[in-house]
Amino acid sequence: MSGGTPRANARKKAGEASSQRGSGGGEPSARVSTARRELVENELYEHATRLFAERGFAGTSLQDIADALGITRPALYYYVKSKDELLAKLVTEVTNGPLDELSELAARSELDPVAKLRGVVEVIVARRATQPARFRLLIRSEAELPEELTAAYADSRRAVLKTIAGVIEAGVRTGQFRPVDSRIAALGVLGMCNWVAWWFHPGGRDTTETVIEQLSDMAVGALRRADHHVLDGAGPTAALKMLREDLDYLERILDL
Repeated sequence: MSGGTPRANARKKAGEASSQRGSGGGEPSARVSTARRELVENELYEHATRLFAERGFAGTSLQDIADALGITRPALYYYVKSKDELLAKLVTEVTNGPLDELSELAARSELDPVAKLRGVVEVIVARRATQPARFRLLIRSEAELPEELTAAYADSRRAVLKTIAGVIEAGVRTGQFRPVDSRIAALGVLGMCNWVAWWFHPGGRDTTETVIEQLSDMAVGALRRADHHVLDGAGPTAALKMLREDLDYLERILDL
């Protein structure tokens, strides 16, 4: 039975891969299984994420990452060619992952806007709670991203915001949500969810499921249209206020 720490095992696997690469005896991928490579790569990404988040992109070297992983820098080149390549993978994962899920959610015709908004919160909070360091890394390194990554990141952010705003706008049209500015509301929901990456601690008092449930209730509660009998009292007063809200909303969209 094999033993040793995860770092020692990763170092051994990386060393073997590096040795095979230089032996000229064929392609390394023919002898190093996909499972082994993924194991080392996952550990590599975790260490890189932590170091980038702590020190910033410019303040972290490939040697720092190799040291954290417990392998030599030449061995590290088997898995990644540059910091830019490594950062690109992490940024793509953080930005495109939620967008793909949110787009699929928004397209589900069997869900009403309330259910979709709850789904939006679940998708974003789950990612921020389970991979907080990767999101913090993206925010901290935003100013240091290569130009092509900056453009891709900006496009992804706009697409996420547009998708959430579309869900809210649909709720306004169906009368389930109050007539609000959908973009401002979407920014509020997104900000509330993203902030989880800074304050949530796995294994603490709250579980991910508890946080998702409460933040979902807060998002829906802030936007859901109240029943007329609890809207500033009952009867004509409540009805007039609702009509004023509708008129204000119509004036806004007619001015667009």
